[in-house]
Amino acid sequence: MSINIVEGTRNKEQGTSLVSKPELLAPAGNFEKLQAALIYGADAIYFGGKNFSLRAFGDNFTREEILKAVEFTHALGKKIYAAVNIFAHNADLDALADYLKFLDGANVDAVLISDLGVLSLAKETNLKIHISTQANVTNWRAVKFFHELGANRIVLARELTREEILEIKNNCAAELEIFVHGAMCISYSGRCWLSKFLTGRDANQGACTHSCRWKYNLVEEKRDGEFFPVGEDERGSYVMNSKDLCLLPYIDKVIQSGVASLKIEGRMKSVNYVAGVVKVYRAAIDSYFDNPNDFKIRDEWLAELNKVVHRPYTTGFFLSDDEPTEIYSTSKPSRATNFLGIVREFDSETMTATIEQRGKFEINQRVEFFQPCGKTFSQVITSMRDEDGQEIFSAPHAQQIVKISVVEPVEIWSLMREEF
Repeated sequence: MSINIVEGTRNKEQGTSLVSKPELLAPAGNFEKLQAALIYGADAIYFGGKNFSLRAFGDNFTREEILKAVEFTHALGKKIYAAVNIFAHNADLDALADYLKFLDGANVDAVLISDLGVLSLAKETNLKIHISTQANVTNWRAVKFFHELGANRIVLARELTREEILEIKNNCAAELEIFVHGAMCISYSGRCWLSKFLTGRDANQGACTHSCRWKYNLVEEKRDGEFFPVGEDERGSYVMNSKDLCLLPYIDKVIQSGVASLKIEGRMKSVNYVAGVVKVYRAAIDSYFDNPNDFKIRDEWLAELNKVVHRPYTTGFFLSDDEPTEIYSTSKPSRATNFLGIVREFDSETMTATIEQRGKFEINQRVEFFQPCGKTFSQVITSMRDEDGQEIFSAPHAQQIVKISVVEPVEIWSLMREEF
C-alpha cells in the first residue's frame, strides 16, 4: 500500500508525528460487490471463501473466483485480503492447511485470522497475517503479543474508545485496523453462542442466524403460553438488537488516531450498500487530507448514508464506553432507496445508457444515477428499449438489459436508483 503524507497534518495526541493516509477497506460478498467496492474508491477489499470465513450464508468465492478477484484487484493497484477467521476444530486443520497454501499461491495480500492454530498454519506459508476482530484484542499487550507471533496487522475490537486506541497506537509498532461503519454485534467482538443454542448453527463457525435480531417476549414458568412484552413495543422486545456503527461525523478524529486501515462491515450487504458507503468514506478521507485545517462533514455524505439499508446509527464505543448501542423499539432496518440497475454501457452520441436491471422500473418514473466519481443526478425515464431495440414501457425481469435515454453523460458502473 502506498502511504501518502500530508504536510501540516498533525495528531495532537501524538505530538508532532505526521498522520499517514489510512487504507479504506471494504467488504466483498461476491465478485460483483468486489468490483463495485474498488471502482467506488476502496483501497483494499476483504472476502471469504466457501469455507472458514464466518459468513457461511453469503455468496462467497470459489477458488476460481478467488484467482479472478486477485487478478482484478491487483490490476487496479489495490489489495485483497481473505477472511479465514473461524475458530477451527481438529477436523478442519487438514483442509485449512490446503486452503492457506492455495491462498498463498493465488497471491492474496493477507489473511484475516482469529484462531492461534490457524495462525500457526499460516506461518508455514508466505502469507501476511492480519488478526481478526474475533480475537478480541482490547489492549496493547495483546497487540504486541500477536505482532511478536508474526502478525503484520491487528484488527482491534469494536469495544474500544478513542483514548484506548491512541494508547495502543503509542505502545505498539504493528499496523492497526478499526471498524468505522456497519452492523455491530450484541456479543463481544462477535463471539456469540446464542445462534448455536437456539438453532444449532454456530456463529463461530460462520453459520450465524442473527438470533439477536429476532423478536422476544418474557414467559413466566407457570404461565405457559402467556407472553409478556419486555419493552414498550407491544410486539416484543429487542434488547439484543444493535444499532449500526457510523464514525463518519468523527472521521477526522479517527484519522488522527493513526490507525492504518478503516474497515467497512458488510459482506452480506448489497451492491448499492457497498458502493454508497465506500464512496462517502472515500470522499471524506480525501477531503480531510486535501484541507485538514478546514475539514467539515458535508450534508450530502450524511444524506447518502441514510439512503442505504441501515439501523439507527451510533458511534459505538469510539467516543465513550457508555454510548447506547441497542435499539429497543424495532428490529427492522430503515427503508432505503430501491436499487434498479447498473449502467453497463454509455453511448455519448445518442445519450443512451445500457442498464442491467435489478429492480422493476418503467416509463415516466423518476430515477437517480449514483456515479463512481461524478455527481448524482436525477431524471424522468422518457424512453426505454430492450436488448433487441424494441420499445418497451417497463422492465420487470431480473437482469434484463434495457437501453434508456439519459439527460447527462453517465459513467460505467453508475447505479440507477429510485429517487429517495
